[in-house]
Amino acid sequence: MANTRNILLGLLVSASGGALCAWIKTPLPWMIGPLVGMAIFNFSGARLTAPPLGREAGQLLIAVTLGLYFTPAVAREVWGSASVLLAAAFGAILIGFAASRVLARFAKIDPATAFFASVPGGATEMAILGERFDAAVDKVAVAHSLRILIVVCTIPVLLTLADVHGGDIYRPVLVLFSWKGLLALFGVAAVGGVIFSNIGFPNPWMMGPLIATIAITASGTELSAMSGLLTNVGQVLLGCALGARFSRSFLSDAPRFVAAVVGCIVLMMLMSTAMAFGLAKAADIFFPSMVLAAAPGGIAEMSITARTLQLGVALVTAAHVTRVLVIVSSTLPVYRLLTRLSSGR
Repeated sequence: MANTRNILLGLLVSASGGALCAWIKTPLPWMIGPLVGMAIFNFSGARLTAPPLGREAGQLLIAVTLGLYFTPAVAREVWGSASVLLAAAFGAILIGFAASRVLARFAKIDPATAFFASVPGGATEMAILGERFDAAVDKVAVAHSLRILIVVCTIPVLLTLADVHGGDIYRPVLVLFSWKGLLALFGVAAVGGVIFSNIGFPNPWMMGPLIATIAITASGTELSAMSGLLTNVGQVLLGCALGARFSRSFLSDAPRFVAAVVGCIVLMMLMSTAMAFGLAKAADIFFPSMVLAAAPGGIAEMSITARTLQLGVALVTAAHVTRVLVIVSSTLPVYRLLTRLSSGR
């Protein structure tokens, strides 16, 4: 009964936080509002929780929204930027390694924990990979939760304050809204989520539905437009799930570690912005779009920011999908190589 009450209260806080942020016109209101609201209440000891499968449902809704941007013409243009996307992905690993050296020194933790806490992958995936090198799984999870919180609450705000909008040609596929078509689209997206879950792919309910929707849209098949209301519901569910990770003990258990992590996250954002500037110049890409593409945030958070500000949604989404694929497949060998080089062996 207590758990049900905490779930209902969590949803109420999340919806209220989103509505408040939308009313005062903050950037990304339906994600930042729930995330910050849940974090504040849980830091105060409320122990609010997200609904079961709420994160997965939110990811599916957002994945379908983003996948509809990949029209055949846009898909071809994004494919033409493959070299830039790969450079940004491998650059993210190198930035994570550089930040991990700082984190290890100031937080006084082992190099493995520092590295897997710094590389901008998913918390679960980085914890699993880090466990092979005896990294402290709890610290890795804490670091990634803080990373998402800080990135989501700063980069969209800064871009909005800078009055950055537009600058690209990307628009979602322009088709009529159809409940029948949308349900079919959700069905295909759900199949993608189930398949990716069964094969043990990281972040399956984001990646599976997203790739399934991209495949349908890029093929020229037009089923339905996406409901703006459902997109907002997806953001609320995701923000609620992210905010539910925090608790009163979060900041008090290891204050030195948390302080060092916050500093390193800021450092990573600065380095990512510098990398984005270089890549944008080299490839003639709108700089703010490249900032979101290179930012150390998650797929959903950065892509929804791009959608809100009309900043190359397809490019940003493709960049973060590429980064996930590269990090999952390359982090372990790259970590071994960098460790060997840094030790002089």
